[in-house]
This record gives sequence, structure tokens and C-alpha cells, in this order.
Amino acid sequence: MRNILIAASTVILFSAFQKNTNTMKEETITILQTADIHAYLNQHEELFVENDTIVFRKAGGLAQIKTLTESIRNENPDGTLLIDGGDFIQGSGASVRSQGKIFTPIVKAMNYDLLIPGNWEVIYGKQIMMDVMNSYNTKVIAANMLDDTTDNSLFPPYWITEKKGMKIGFIAYNDPEVPERQNPEYSKGITFTAVEKNLAALIGQLREKEKVDVLFLVTHLGISKQLLLSNNPAAKGVDFILGNDTHERIRKPIEGKYAKVVEPGAFGSFVGRLDLKMKDKKIVSYDYELMEVSPEKYTADKEVQQIIDKANLPYQEEMQTVLGYTSTPMYRYLVVENPMDNFITDALLWKTGADFATSNGFRFGVPIVPDASGKAPITKGDLWRMLPVDENMKIGKVSGQQIQDWLEKEINNVFASNYEERFGGWLVRFSGLTLKFNSSQTKGNRIESITIQEKPLDLNKMYTMASCNRTGEPLSTMCRMKNATDVKIQEYTLHNAVEEYLKAKGTVSPHLNGRSVATDLGPNAFSQMKEGDYKFR
Repeated sequence: MRNILIAASTVILFSAFQKNTNTMKEETITILQTADIHAYLNQHEELFVENDTIVFRKAGGLAQIKTLTESIRNENPDGTLLIDGGDFIQGSGASVRSQGKIFTPIVKAMNYDLLIPGNWEVIYGKQIMMDVMNSYNTKVIAANMLDDTTDNSLFPPYWITEKKGMKIGFIAYNDPEVPERQNPEYSKGITFTAVEKNLAALIGQLREKEKVDVLFLVTHLGISKQLLLSNNPAAKGVDFILGNDTHERIRKPIEGKYAKVVEPGAFGSFVGRLDLKMKDKKIVSYDYELMEVSPEKYTADKEVQQIIDKANLPYQEEMQTVLGYTSTPMYRYLVVENPMDNFITDALLWKTGADFATSNGFRFGVPIVPDASGKAPITKGDLWRMLPVDENMKIGKVSGQQIQDWLEKEINNVFASNYEERFGGWLVRFSGLTLKFNSSQTKGNRIESITIQEKPLDLNKMYTMASCNRTGEPLSTMCRMKNATDVKIQEYTLHNAVEEYLKAKGTVSPHLNGRSVATDLGPNAFSQMKEGDYKFR
């Protein structure tokens, strides 16, 4: 009897030990993130900074991303999620011509688990955005986009899923400043509410009522606002902010007081990989990697590539039309001045004959790099990527004082020490005007000098300014400068101006020429943040 009791006790103790061991077993949850694809469906030239030198090489391709992400799913099939952080359906001529309809079969084939709308998803209007995103047959969420008539949410505010016994929650937010950042007409019918309006309540809902074990915010707000949010008490209870919008390449999560922030670049050139080590339903450690999508390393998934080729086919002939050539690399990414926007604003100045011409500094357009022949074609497709909207030009009159005040505000939009005042992240672009400033000075005191047509700015003089029209904003507003006078909308568009310029010039050679200089930063000024010692690379 005594032996039987001992044996029974041993079985009970072993069972309890085994149960405890199972409870304490470490599991891995993997989150894969793409962001700001901007309709870059195929591999392309990409810019990298290595040893403080700009280099170019091929990257990206959705078919290559499918190969990469599926290989990781195969490593951890029950614990991997693939999400996208917005700005997927806009940025190419094919996306414009199809009004986003080419993306439905592509997104379905990519096997995403979750997507959110970005600031550019609204470009074709509310109904088309809803139709396209609802056609994906996967989860789409946004907690601050409402129908402006009914106040009903356009999408569910959050999503909860279960992986390996862990409840994982996602809450999503789009940029409340969309109606200001984009042409107001694009987002007509949508109300965007501030993140803080319902964030704490939703976190409480998921943490306390739904009992999620891990909580993510998927935000399309830009790096500055995402870092602010990571230090906001309203974000208490969030583990990671999966950030998007400003195309930043965060290679090491930036740690805020309440959450950690990541952002995985743009154009499909990178995939962010976050591996969470979980024990007893709690995060015990994590690893993060910004994975470069190298076409040499990841071959194209045949099924996805066939879908992409079929989607592009109706627009291929038009988009491959050569408009001209460049003999120097054309690229963006630089915060203060870059060759691609120098080319664009030179074309606008040439066409309009104004004293100076401006562009608001789009973030789109990967590098165009000459080959061994010394030239690279500039195609119709490239033009749509550089200038993703084709509005009419307009010309008006502004005073020197207006110009100075406007530039001080634009500089502050980029370099404000208070991140709440930041807007966009790249300085406005121009031709016919030169600007020197010190970005480290205080608001309103950064400008050191301005010239227009090589002469010092006269605060009392009236100048002619050229910019693009933005449907839905007042006629008197030009590139965010208000109260211009004698403003006239031109018959030609941005694209017309650039195409005519290329036809006249044949070959262009844009480069940095000091038209915009931050005297404290140097010529190759990429975005950087003191938090996490972040620098774009």
C-alpha cells in the first residue's frame, strides 16, 4: 500500500510539474510589417547610406516580399502575422488610371492578416477607398475615421486575434491632419478625430475587458508624432507602436516611456520583423530586424508576379513612354534639398516665368540612376511617381514679408523642437529662390538669408510665385502660403510643365546646388531624431 501511495504521489507531482513546465514554455510571436508601398509593385533602384556615402542598388518587389514573408511563416506557421501600415494604393500611373482597382487581387495573393488606411488611401475619394479596402477580404481597421454625416466609424477601430494561446490586439490610427496634408477634396465626407479622443478608452477595452496579452498601435502618423505618442500617458498599456508614414528606416526600436516605436521604410524596400519571446503570456524579450528586400536574395513568387504583370499590362505602353533623360542620379530622401525636386521646380519655373516656383516636397519617387551609357530615361511612369497628383498650376503675387514668414513656418514644420508643431518632415522645395537657415535656432529666428532671382529679399516688394493648385483649398493659398493676391489658375498642369521642359532640354543633369542650406547640418541632411540616436540610413 505504501508503495502504491508513493507511486501515485509521484504521478501527481510529475503531472503538476509537466503542467507548470507547459505553462512556462517560451513561445515566439512574429510580426512582419510593410509600410508606404506607394504602388511600387516591382523591384527598383533604392538609395542607401553606407559609411556616410550615398549608394544605389536594387530593392523591393511585392513578389519578392511574398517569398520573404512566406519563408518566415514556414519557420513559425502558428505564430506569424503580416500587416501593412497604409499608403499602399497610391503612387504610380497604373494606380491612378485604375483608381486603385489593380490592388485587390495583389493584396489577396500577398496573404496579409491586417491592413490600415494611410493618408493617401483617400486620394480617389471616400467611396473608392472603402470599395477597394473592403475588397481585400482581410481585416482593415482605423479608430479615428468617421463618416461625417452619421459619425459612424468607416472601419472597426481594433482587431484581436489569437496565436499560440496568446491574445494579440491591434488598434489603428490614421493622421488627423489628412485634410490639410492632401487636397481637401480627397477626404471629403470623412471626419478625422484626434488620437487622444478614444485611445485610452480603447486600450482599457482591450486590456481590461478583452484581456489581450500583447497590444500594438498601428499608426500612420509619422515618426515625430509616433515618438510623442510613445511618451503620452494615454498610451500606457501599449507594447509597441508599429509606425508608418514618414518612410523612416528604424533599425533599432526607439524606446518611449510607455511604448517602443518602429517604422519599416517605404516602397517595399524593407520588411520589419519583430520577434516577441513570450512566457506565461508575457513578453520576456524581443528581437527586431529591418530586413532589406534584396531581389538577389529573395526570388519573385511566381503567382504574385503573374498577378502584378497582368495588372500593369493595360498601362504599360503609356508608362514606358520616354520623356527625356538624366545624366546624373535623381533622388529624394534628403530633408533640405535634393536633385529630384530641383529638377521639378526648375521645370515649373521655366514654364511659368514666375520669380520663384515651389513644390511641397513629395516623399515619392525612388532614385533614377544612369547606367553605363551615362544616362537614364525619364518615363511617364517616373513622372507619376515623382508627382503623384497632376493639378493645374497657379501663379499669384506675394510680398517679401509673406515669403519670409512662410519660410520660417515651413522650417519650423520640419525642425520644431516641440514635435507637436512638426508637419510633414521635409522642407518645401523651390527654384528661383535661395535660402540659408540654422535649424537649431528658435522658432521664427532661423532664417539667415533669402534671395529671389539672385537678389536679397525685399520685404516690401511684391513677387510672382508659382505653385500647384490643390482642389478644395482657397484660391489665395499657394503651397500653404495664405493670402496671395491676383492668383490665376493656369490651363496647364504640373505634368504638362515637366513634359514640355524635358522635350525642350532633352537631357537634364540635376544636382545639389545650395539653393536650400541648413548651415548647421551640412549638404546631405537626412532625417534624424535625438531619441534612440536615430539617423536615416
